[in-house]
Order: sequence, then structure tokens, then C-alpha cells
Amino acid sequence: MSANEKTKTVPNALPAGHRFNEFEIKEVIGGGGFGIVYRAWDHLLERTIAIKEYLPISLASRGDDLTIVLRGERYQKLFNAGLNSFIQEARLLARFNHPGLLHVLRFWEENGTAYMGTLYYSGMTLKEWQQGSPESVTDGWIRQLLPPLFGAIDTIHRGGYLHRDISLDNIQIQDNQLPVLLDFGSARKEIGNLSDETEIMLKPGYAPIEQYSEESDSEQGPWTDIYALGAVLHTLVTGNPPPVSVVRCIEDRYQPLTQLRPEGFSLSLLNAIDQSLAMKPQDRPQSIDALAALIELPVSTVEQLVTAVTQISEPAPEPSVEPEPLPEPVMIAVNPTAGSAEIVSPRSSRKLSKPLAVLSAVALVAVVGLVVMLNRGGDKTVEHPAAAATADATAPVASAAPPVAAQNTGPMLATVYLKLTAGETVLLNGTPMDVKPNNNGYASLNLAAGSYKIEVHSGTAVHSQQLDINKAGTWLINPGV
Repeated sequence: MSANEKTKTVPNALPAGHRFNEFEIKEVIGGGGFGIVYRAWDHLLERTIAIKEYLPISLASRGDDLTIVLRGERYQKLFNAGLNSFIQEARLLARFNHPGLLHVLRFWEENGTAYMGTLYYSGMTLKEWQQGSPESVTDGWIRQLLPPLFGAIDTIHRGGYLHRDISLDNIQIQDNQLPVLLDFGSARKEIGNLSDETEIMLKPGYAPIEQYSEESDSEQGPWTDIYALGAVLHTLVTGNPPPVSVVRCIEDRYQPLTQLRPEGFSLSLLNAIDQSLAMKPQDRPQSIDALAALIELPVSTVEQLVTAVTQISEPAPEPSVEPEPLPEPVMIAVNPTAGSAEIVSPRSSRKLSKPLAVLSAVALVAVVGLVVMLNRGGDKTVEHPAAAATADATAPVASAAPPVAAQNTGPMLATVYLKLTAGETVLLNGTPMDVKPNNNGYASLNLAAGSYKIEVHSGTAVHSQQLDINKAGTWLINPGV
């Protein structure tokens, strides 16, 4: 279990000195929306361990007698579902014996909830490492990190399971530099499957498109974790995660690292990252072994691959058979001022689950934060695609009327996507705009900060939506619905 060597103040945490038989709580070392992690002392074996407690704060709190109390009877089903998943995760982790996987020592139920005792892992998460020592993240350092990490993930896959939650903050770098893959977050995902709470979410940028669909269990496999691995490596190399997969479904502005060529990183590693982040599951490496082999390809072979891809990407005659389309996301209306999102018109036969449909809107809004950081960075060598909207020569750009009642000044831009069919016209603050839909049926406008009235004219029908932009970001809107 992760340890940060710094006592944290977490609401509802057990007090120092509390005993579970031979285990004595010493301090809180972590806490989130679904549990609390403690450093504890094992008096029998005289060693430090970690204890994880299941406590979803949105559903329950701690009473005066230290037992868990539900915030309402209506939360019983959700609480029990998360508790069962927490128990199953403990049993699953106990089956594995790999130094790169969380080692469960003991599991028990008490205080109306459940606890998991694990080995104590000192060190920091990969996210904390990157933020604190970005200069140490080199090609050689990554290559030393990958073998034990690949071994841990491959052990899970060979056991017939998927992790489904790989990210920088779920990988612990120990003091001996060896990585440990932390828990699966099963309770969080199970509650998310049954709840409409928007905070129950996949990590934007790390989750592939198949994880957003309620009918996608059969489509998930090792390639699903491999996409998340690719996102981890992309973040280590560039400092930023790749574009959110839901946004990529509308207009894919992912910039291949083999073309950007960030300095100091081998072409074989960059090519492996690009392949892992392919939108279609079948285009990614299908196993950890395949990914490892891809990274170990000689540079000359990778050069040939990159050259071939570049040649294929040049204009060519239309194919006789259309390629298989990516799943189309639901239409979403986002109110950037209030920070809320609403599903307004599902269109695809591949249905999004209710909480994940809300999440797709949250994922779009999450891009805002990434763009703001990049705008402040100034000297980044790799720019997030969402922030480079005006540099895309193929994207229609709003060039007419200046924004009305601007809320902010500066270089911030927002990319606004809207569904558009042939024959429909777009007016921005009453001025006709020369925009056309892309292959997925979406038109885009690049706008400065300000207040806008966007109208879509279809014959005699007019649909409109007011949009207030006060920060950089990406929005998907559906006027008039």
C-alpha cells in the first residue's frame, strides 16, 4: 500500500492507537472518496504494515462508537455492492504472488465495514515522482521501470483478469526503485456502475473508448490495460496524458510521438506508445508480450514502420470497402459556466451506460484543466492537441464577428463541436459561419473568451444555444435540444 511518510488529515479516520487485535493504527497515510489507508504496527511479527479500510464517504460516515453509519437507507445497496467488490479484490490479490503486485496479508470485517492488511511499501506514486523529479524520467529510466511492471500486469492477465485502472497515481515507486501496481479500485467502479454520481469516473486520458460503453465487457481484454499503459508512458514522456478517448471519437487530434520525436527518447519506445494508444482495440498490441517486443524492436525496423505509416497517410484513392467506424459517442450539452453536463440525445446503437454517459461530458470538461496548464506553461515542447486547435489546417475556424461581452482577455481559446448535417447553416452572434461537418458529422468552431449565441438553421427550423466561455477548453453542444 502506498506510503507518503507524511501524516494526512482525513475525515472519519480511525484515531492513532486504535487496535485490531495485534495491529495498532499509527497514522493515516492516504485517503480518498472510497477508503482510508493507515500505517499500522504488527505487534506479533514486529513489523510495519498498511491497512486499507472500505469507507465510501458519499454513502457513509463514522459514528461515535467508530462503526460505519449509512447516510441514508437508500445507500444500502450501493454500499453493499462496493463492500462485496472490496472483499473480492482482497481475495483476488491474495491469489497472486508477484513482487510488483500489492501483497495482501490478511482480510477481515469489523466496525460495519471491511479491512485489508498489506505489506507496507515506502516510496511515492509515479505521479508524485514525475512531478518532483521530472528530469530523472529518461528513456533508460523508463526501460528499467517497465520489466517488473509488465510482469505484474501480465500476471493479472494470465490469471484471467484485467486491472482497468492503471494510471500514474496507481503505480508506487519504492525506495529500491521497483514499481508496485496498487489496488484495482474495484469498489469505486462497482459503485460507479450502479450510481449516477458524476464523481464516479474513469480517469480522463487513461481509459480507452471501450470502457465507456455498458455493452463493452466482451470487447475489453489485455489491450484495454495496454491503452492505459500507453497513456502512462505518454504522460511520462510529454508531461501530459493523451487526448480523452471520447473527444478522439469526434475528432482525433492525437499527435503521434514518432512524428513529434521528443528529445532523448528512443523511436522504438515512442512507436510502442503510439501503437498502444490506437483507438480501435484490434490495432493495439494484444498482449504484454507483444508490447514488450514492440519496445525492443531495433531502430531500423521502427524507422521502416514509421516511414510506411507516413506513406499510407498521404492522399490515396478511396477504398472500395469503408473502414469499420469507431463507436459514436452520445450527444452532450455542456454548460461551461455552471460546470454541469446533461445527456440530451443518444444516437448510437452502442449505448453508453448512464454514469459513463455523464462521465463522457466530465471527460470533455476535464480537458479544460489540461489546456489551462499548457497555456500557463509557455515553454512546453509538446502541446496538447486541444490547445492547438487553431493550428489544425483541416478544422473549420470561426473568423467572423468578434466575441460579445468578453469575460476574459488573453490567448485562451475554446474548441466547440456541434452536430451538423448537410444543408444546415451556423450563425455565430447573428453572423453566418463557413463551417462544414467532418467525417463523423461534427463541425468545430475555435472561439476566444466571450458570450456567444450559436444558431443552427435547418430549413425553416432554428435551434440555438447560449454559450459563455471564460476559460480554455473543449465543449460538445447540441443547440436547441
